[in-house]
Amino acid sequence: MSGSKDNLVNEGRIDIEKPYWDQSTYKGRALHFLTVTNPLNLFVSGARLDHARDVVTKYRKGDNLKELGITEDELWKCKYLYDSAYHPDTGEKMLLIGRMSAQVPMNMTITGCMLTFYKTTAHVITWQWVNQSFNALVNYTNRSGSSPIPMNTILQSYAIATSGAVVTALTLNRIFRNAPPLMGRLVPLAAVAAANCVNIPFMRMSELQNGIDLQTEDGTKVGNSKYAAKKAISAVTLSRILMASPSMILAPIVMHAIDRRKLLHNAKWAVVPIQVIICGICLTFATPLCCALSVQRVPISVDDLEPEIREQVLSKDSNLRTVYYNKGL
Repeated sequence: MSGSKDNLVNEGRIDIEKPYWDQSTYKGRALHFLTVTNPLNLFVSGARLDHARDVVTKYRKGDNLKELGITEDELWKCKYLYDSAYHPDTGEKMLLIGRMSAQVPMNMTITGCMLTFYKTTAHVITWQWVNQSFNALVNYTNRSGSSPIPMNTILQSYAIATSGAVVTALTLNRIFRNAPPLMGRLVPLAAVAAANCVNIPFMRMSELQNGIDLQTEDGTKVGNSKYAAKKAISAVTLSRILMASPSMILAPIVMHAIDRRKLLHNAKWAVVPIQVIICGICLTFATPLCCALSVQRVPISVDDLEPEIREQVLSKDSNLRTVYYNKGL
C-alpha cells in the first residue's frame, strides 16, 4: 500500500479516517471490503492487534511515521487490523465471531448446514435458529456506540426474524414437497431472504421513524430524512440477499447434479464438507463485492428530500444542492 492523494491532509499527514482506496469507484470499494472481511484477520495474535491499536492511537494524537518507526504501508496495515478487531465508536475489542472478518467462515459453515439439513422440521428450526442467532450477535457486536440499539430491539428483531425464517422454510417445504428435488434445495434461500426483509428494517426502525442523519460534504449534520432512511435500508437488505444468493443457488445445483449421478453414494459424509467449501468460495467474493455495490456515504439531491426536510436543509445553507447519509452495512 502507498497513500493516495485523497488521504493526504495538511503537512503531509495521512487521513486514516478515510478508506485507503478511492470509494467513488466500484473497484476501490471492492478492494476496501476485501481487506475488511479478510478471514485471515481472525488469526492475528493479540499482541499484533494491541500493537496496531497503539500505532493508530498515537498517530491520531499527532505522532508522525518517523516517531512511530513505521512506514506508510505499515501504518495502513495497522489501521485495517485495528478496524478488523476494535469497535469504531467505543474502541473496545469486539467479540471474535461478531467481527466482519468472521463473516465468511461463520456464514459458510451455517449456510452449508442449512443447505444440507433442510428436509425435516427439526433440522429447519435448528439451522434457521442458529443463522438468526449469529445475525443477532453480529448486530450486537457492531451496534453503534453513539446511539446504541436497545437490547429489547435486538431481542425482538431476533425473535421476529427467526420466526419468519422458520415459518417461511416450513411453509415452502410443505408446498414443494412433491416438486422436483432442486426446488426443495432452494427453500433455505427464500427463508434467509424473508428473514433479512424483516430483520434489517426492524433493527433500524428508529431511522424509519425519525429519519437518517443528513450531512454536508464536510460532515456537518443538517437534518434527518425518512426518505433517505428507506433508500439506505432497501439497499442494505438487497445487498444482504444478493450476498447469500450465489452460495445458496450454486451449492444446491452442484449437489443436485451429484445426487443424480450418485457420485456420493458411498460417501454420504462428504455432503456437508462439499457444501461448506462451495459456500466458502462463493462468500469469500460475494461478501465484499455485494458490500461494495453502492458507496457507504451516499449522496442525495436536496431536491429529492421531503418538502419539509428540504426547507430545513436550505434554511441552514441556501446553496446546498447535495447532502450525504451513511448507508450502513
